[in-house]
Amino acid sequence: MRSPWVKSRNRDEERELKREAVLRTAARLFSEQGFHATSLDEVAEQLQVTKPTLYYYIKSKDEILFECVRIGLEMVTDSLARATASGGSAVDQLVECMRAYGRVVTMDYGRCVIRVGEDPLPPDSRRKLRALKARIDRVFRDLVSQGVAEGSLAPCDPKLTAFTLAGALSWIGRWYQPHGALAPEEVIEPCIRTLLAGLLRRTEEAVPCRPAVPARPDARRSRRRSVT
Repeated sequence: MRSPWVKSRNRDEERELKREAVLRTAARLFSEQGFHATSLDEVAEQLQVTKPTLYYYIKSKDEILFECVRIGLEMVTDSLARATASGGSAVDQLVECMRAYGRVVTMDYGRCVIRVGEDPLPPDSRRKLRALKARIDRVFRDLVSQGVAEGSLAPCDPKLTAFTLAGALSWIGRWYQPHGALAPEEVIEPCIRTLLAGLLRRTEEAVPCRPAVPARPDARRSRRRSVT
């Protein structure tokens, strides 16, 4: 990243650009090295400034992580809002939301959300960030429920399905390399197809019958008591 420490006629804009550079650089380093393994000295070195200069834009390393994760989560919520506003069936909106989520987790802030998250932060900060995560989860759950109701999705548990979709898409942020051979869309689209269509060919021969799951011992005892 080119350092933004250059003269500008707009001091507010200049300060915001520099603060954003601090956050984005830190998000990238946190994602690549880990939060605890990254020092503010390294962030300053990347930006070619002194460590005391950073404190003009941020108060602490914890504040940097909080802001990085907050920005990443708000990027997701904003993207999901645009996806659902585009209209169409529940499945159409769900696919657009999956694409939006996948794109964000390949970016600096999104990767920081997935690779580092809020766990290193104090309890109050964790609560605020988890409230943003709950909003994202609610969008996926609602769309899955709507898809089942309209008949475009097979009956399922919306909570479990939403966790599965978000979890699989989140994992892209773990292994995706921004400077690797594949563009984000080249990994996001196959992932979405696999999640929606599965791996098995849709023929009777290819879909094995699944044996019934045996009930837990306590459940069997409960049924015997009810019969007698």
